[in-house]
Amino acid sequence: MGRYKSVNGNSLRSRKFANQQTEIKLGCRILNRMRDSARPNSVRVKALDL
Repeated sequence: MGRYKSVNGNSLRSRKFANQQTEIKLGCRILNRMRDSARPNSVRVKALDL
């Protein structure tokens, strides 16, 4: 919840409930995209025979 509020603010800007739901979904998608972009892409590398 702390990360959501730091990125999206402490309160909702929309007045209508349907618009508030959309605002929350959009905020969650933004956080998920930020989280995914911070993850490294791991690739398995073949071991070398020495």
